[in-house]
Amino acid sequence: MHQLPTLLSSLPSTLSQSGYQRFWHWRGWRVRYWFHPGPANVDLPPLLLIHGFGANLNQWRHNLPALSRVAPVYAIDLLGFGDSEKAATLYGAELWAAQVADFIQGVIGQPVALVGHSLGALVALTVTHNHDDWVRQLAMVTLPLEGNREDLVPGWIAALSLRVESLVANPLMMRSLFALIRRPSFLRRALAGIYTVADRVDDDLVNLFALPTGDRGATRTLCYLVRSRTAPSFSPSVKDMLATLAVPTLLLWGDQDRVVPVAQSKGLTDLSPLLTLEVLPEVGHCLYDETDADFNQRLLSWLQTA
Repeated sequence: MHQLPTLLSSLPSTLSQSGYQRFWHWRGWRVRYWFHPGPANVDLPPLLLIHGFGANLNQWRHNLPALSRVAPVYAIDLLGFGDSEKAATLYGAELWAAQVADFIQGVIGQPVALVGHSLGALVALTVTHNHDDWVRQLAMVTLPLEGNREDLVPGWIAALSLRVESLVANPLMMRSLFALIRRPSFLRRALAGIYTVADRVDDDLVNLFALPTGDRGATRTLCYLVRSRTAPSFSPSVKDMLATLAVPTLLLWGDQDRVVPVAQSKGLTDLSPLLTLEVLPEVGHCLYDETDADFNQRLLSWLQTA
């Protein structure tokens, strides 16, 4: 008998204890989200947090409970990731932006402050560009300029990810490669190459990346993601979207980011007077998790004054 995969939403965790996890169906696909109504009588709009490539809403484990003490907070698993359905479709920033926009309008029901990390930042920027009447403020943690491979993984893992393209047409080879990638030891090594704070790479972090790879259709979804991320149509022009910003926007970047180097931020603030860039010292790609208390305070201070 086939064993059902373990869903992240079914595990005891800080998030399961501090908020509510639900499933929402979008275009016939299952989508997981987390929410907390926050305190009564707050001035801030609801926050909606969007994770990066390969991650899921559980990676905000050290942010969601703290932020929800100040404002209503939501987080969502993008289609193809986390406990959301591993859909057999071509992926791209526009598809995920449509998912997020429909979630804001259909579930939250009012304009939000969007917070996105890496791929999630690209998606949040695309949502803001397409639906600025539904976004009050935008905060991004690193921003891949071309939406191709910059926010995958560094070093030898990035080289391996490029090999996937030649294996997509060979299901047997693809399954073998995926069996390697989903191993906790592989994931721990990958995450250790991304995180600059070593003790944050714990068993919980490894599990939140490992469990979704056991979902039905996960291998097939990886094929679609690889095909999609190498397509010229994966996302609109990031610089064009920044140049037409209509809402206050914060961009945070770690100066030790080994995935999307901070050098890529050069000149971005020249594109819009609404864009503020803060380069944070001694933190890397996942700065919101590495130094969560500092990130939470910076984000809330900016939201309250922007």
